[in-house]
Amino acid sequence: MKIVKGITGSLFFLLLACGGGGSDDPEPEPQPDPPSAATLIFPGNNTECTEGEIISPTQSRITFQWNLSQNTDSYELIVRNLNTNSELSTTTNTNEATLSVNRGTPYQWQVVSRANGVSETAASPTWRFYNEGPGVENYAPFPAQAIAPARGAHLETASEVTLEWSGSDVDGDIEGYEVFLGTGPGALESVGTTGAGETTLTVPVAAATTYYWRVTTSDSVGNSSESELFEFLVQ
Repeated sequence: MKIVKGITGSLFFLLLACGGGGSDDPEPEPQPDPPSAATLIFPGNNTECTEGEIISPTQSRITFQWNLSQNTDSYELIVRNLNTNSELSTTTNTNEATLSVNRGTPYQWQVVSRANGVSETAASPTWRFYNEGPGVENYAPFPAQAIAPARGAHLETASEVTLEWSGSDVDGDIEGYEVFLGTGPGALESVGTTGAGETTLTVPVAAATTYYWRVTTSDSVGNSSESELFEFLVQ
């Protein structure tokens, strides 16, 4: 009887060792790769768009084009009117999309790549262009873009800050910049002017204060443009 018990116990142990404690969980499914950013083609950056289809005295239809990006199922085209900051957008699964935009108006555009089953997206660089207008011989400069301080930046306590921006113009005839600064969006005052090749200006500031600033860009024939309103905090 003792021998039988020993054999039975050994068989039971072998059963456990041969898979009684194994797992039946399925292998996790591989996650799809995130998309990569598209490369923009047309309209070119800082150029005048002359290839649109004129559909009225005030509007034309432009076909925006870009290179297909990897791991991408759809693209969102975003076009912003730089005069009004209003946006147009459309979604496509090809590498082009057509939108109607105002003539004689500066725009910026960007493409966002998306992949099914992935929350992560990829944004292309932002390009700017002027949509050709009727009888326009010289275009106003593009609104200046802030470089430093970055929008919404929190700066260490200091007695002065150097403002830096970038400017561009289809005609290449920028004459200069005027910088406005204040502690409220509606209380900006001119704090200085610079020449065409000067895109920095150092201004006095105080601690624990939020500042707002804007740049007006002027060209040689009297055209001008105002940038967006930028802000930063001196701690």
